Amino acid sequence: MPKTWKQKLEAKKAPKLQTLEKPFAGIPAGATLFVATPQLVKEFMDTIPPGQSVSLTDLRRRFARTHHGDATCPVSTAIFARVVAEAAWEEIQSGTDPAEVTPFWRVIEPGSSLAQKLACGPGFLEQMRRQEGIA
Repeated sequence: MPKTWKQKLEAKKAPKLQTLEKPFAGIPAGATLFVATPQLVKEFMDTIPPGQSVSLTDLRRRFARTHHGDATCPVSTAIFARVVAEAAWEEIQSGTDPAEVTPFWRVIEPGSSLAQKLACGPGFLEQMRRQEGIA
């Protein structure tokens, strides 16, 4: 039986720093790459106040700076953002008020390729951003 998004979110993984042996996603060889965890992405999203947004790019910059890396992995960060969003959507689908879940719509932009993959769809992101006055 496949894991739920909540189970994926709660998986015990440790963040790590690694030195790139070859260039990756525009990050040069020799750079120190920070690889976060779904839980770290969730914790960050939970700190964003209503009415504000932070791009995934800015989230990655902040993580790299905070965790002493040159960059944060863009691929795993997008995957982890999806895990957080889908886990929150599972909660909403089971009756939890959106105000009580991790506000993933403050990070994932409706026009992004990531938004297209979400079970909630970009329409939900647009609706929540509109309610909070996020342009």
